[in-house]
Amino acid sequence: MKAVLFYPGNGSLRYTDIPEPVPQKEDEFLMTVKAVAIKHLDRSRATGKHYSSATPSENGRVIGSDGVGILPDGRRVYAFSTTGMLAEKAVVERDRIVPLPDGLDDATAAALPNAVIGAAIGLKFKADIQPGDVVLFNGATGFTGRMAVQLAKYYGARLVIATGRTPESLNELRSLGADVTLSITDEETFRTALKTLHNDTPFDVVIDYLWGHTAEQILNAIKGNGSFTNKVRFVSVGSVTGDIVQLSAAVLRSVDLQLTGSGMGAWSKAQVRKLFGEILPETFGLAAAGKLSVATTKVDWQDGTGFWNADVPPGRRLVVTL
Repeated sequence: MKAVLFYPGNGSLRYTDIPEPVPQKEDEFLMTVKAVAIKHLDRSRATGKHYSSATPSENGRVIGSDGVGILPDGRRVYAFSTTGMLAEKAVVERDRIVPLPDGLDDATAAALPNAVIGAAIGLKFKADIQPGDVVLFNGATGFTGRMAVQLAKYYGARLVIATGRTPESLNELRSLGADVTLSITDEETFRTALKTLHNDTPFDVVIDYLWGHTAEQILNAIKGNGSFTNKVRFVSVGSVTGDIVQLSAAVLRSVDLQLTGSGMGAWSKAQVRKLFGEILPETFGLAAAGKLSVATTKVDWQDGTGFWNADVPPGRRLVVTL
């Protein structure tokens, strides 16, 4: 069968023939693949930069871990694969399968889950979002951030604040439900706006996709002055602008701060079960009903590996269709 392989460490790709995978356990199925979203995670793993990157293999590895396909019994599902996903066939696990509703196209169904994982797990499990919360998303102009803004509103956030760089993307975030948008391009203006907002409407939840210097500015903005403070649940989801921050001990002592992360290794088995059993089915239903905006750029995998360098507009997810 045809597949796209990557080689961890050098990031090279090959569109080639490999043996068809064979299920090894009773709870595994061989799925015919229809659509695979290409995520930042896939790119980071291919170049060996992600903390979950596999040991380099001379034989390569099938790119991608999740996608949409057809099971032997005819069901159309979203699923995780144990053998890699960007291939004609993939082995998938029974407890990592979500049936898809009618009316939801393959590309949207493939693109949606990773963004939901990057948004909903942080909001629900790590930040314990409550109706009426004030939620700040740092670096929300990407595909996941845009999904996060919509889900925060759906979960009952009273005020959603989103940060980013480009005016066009910030305008789009407002159309998706952000009440306030902040540009991070001017440091002094950004710092002043953060402090003013937090003083007027204290942040309850911060979901951070950037880390680095902007995270330092947010943490400094919530620093207290000795008075009682509300609890701020700060969740690190990404580190687009830097992996290291400087954190003043005064911030930790002056505010009721919960600092945590959301990523592979930080979730419990119970949370993952709830993700597949409740959260993903719910969001698939919302998307099918037109209640979530999901923007994709589709390419046919007959282009070989050309999709890897495709020009994808901001806020869209690249999806390879088979």
